[in-house]
Amino acid sequence: MEMRIGEALVGVGNEVAHIDLMIGTKDSPVAQAFANALSQLSAGHTPLLAVIRPNLITKPPAVIIPKVTIKDMKQAELIFGPAQMAVAKAIADAVEEGIIPKEKAEDYLVVVSVFIHPKAENKHKIFYYNYSATKLALKRAMQNFPDVDTVLYEKDRSSHPLVGRKMTKLWDPPYLQIAIDIPDLGEVKKVLAQIPESDHIIYEVGTPLAKRYGAEVILELREIKPNAFFVLDLKTLDTGNLEARMAADATANAVVISGLAPISTIVKAIKEADKTGIYSVVDMLNVEDPLKRLEKIKEAGVFPNVVELHRAIDSESEKPPWMLAKEIKKKYNVLVAVAGGIRPENVEEVISYGADIIVVGRAITKAKDVEGAARRFLNYMKPDTDQFRIMTDF
Repeated sequence: MEMRIGEALVGVGNEVAHIDLMIGTKDSPVAQAFANALSQLSAGHTPLLAVIRPNLITKPPAVIIPKVTIKDMKQAELIFGPAQMAVAKAIADAVEEGIIPKEKAEDYLVVVSVFIHPKAENKHKIFYYNYSATKLALKRAMQNFPDVDTVLYEKDRSSHPLVGRKMTKLWDPPYLQIAIDIPDLGEVKKVLAQIPESDHIIYEVGTPLAKRYGAEVILELREIKPNAFFVLDLKTLDTGNLEARMAADATANAVVISGLAPISTIVKAIKEADKTGIYSVVDMLNVEDPLKRLEKIKEAGVFPNVVELHRAIDSESEKPPWMLAKEIKKKYNVLVAVAGGIRPENVEEVISYGADIIVVGRAITKAKDVEGAARRFLNYMKPDTDQFRIMTDF
């Protein structure tokens, strides 16, 4: 029993082809799906066999299932015509080219899901795009593409064209975290617009901004920076699961929990953040012994994604917060953020102590030249991920 899955997108405009397919032996689930498709018809999604010309099905046999509901004869002719022949020809050529072993052509069945846009018109484009997409999907299926390593490599580097953004993860430190504490949304938007694009910048929605406008202020900020990684600094002290869920619902990528909160609150917040797929940050502001606090959290069976060593604005004459970073990283597998008293002239020192996230606020947001100030800090970060790669396909 053998079953493989392939996918491919080829073309542009309304004629773009998107193929999803399954190929498998006649004793596999593909055979059952094949039989069900031909015997259980659905209005507007009538399955049809792939034919090279009338009365000549391809080998391996393939059933085509339209993804988009067919509402009139014009749409039907595009499926029962250029798309049908394109799929059949691609399968036959795949056998001839050795993508599908010729000796197995009688053993396999193919189920092909075909997308035809309701506004598609050009039959030539529909034929060539669907031919290319089907053959590529077959090749990928037979090669078990992608392998897991490719998926893990691409997941933080790629974006979906219909979404237009990435789901950013903090996998390539160090990062510059710009803390926005300005409680004036109009001014915040002006500041954001001046900050250069970089996948090594993350944004902190500061507590004053969140208190004034609520967690969903992030949705307004995404109008300026749709791809950004936003940290919502709620400094949670109670109802940890509720506030973590509020952050996730507002599309935050991370939520900040106060290290002063009860352990039960921290545990609930971390679990809820993990459940909703966002980062948990425990802020050690005013915590006397961060290492002891982290040990208590660990003993409770959870651990945050990020530990923030935070020196308050009112205490910037005290010992630098980054002195503990190496010790924490040595003991725990965790990202360490450092906030308080960081300037361009000491960034290298902060990073050398093991900081993964450099938190800077007023030095950027209150600068006369916001872009220039941000770039001075960015000079100490890595280059943007694959910034010179032109991504078309694999």
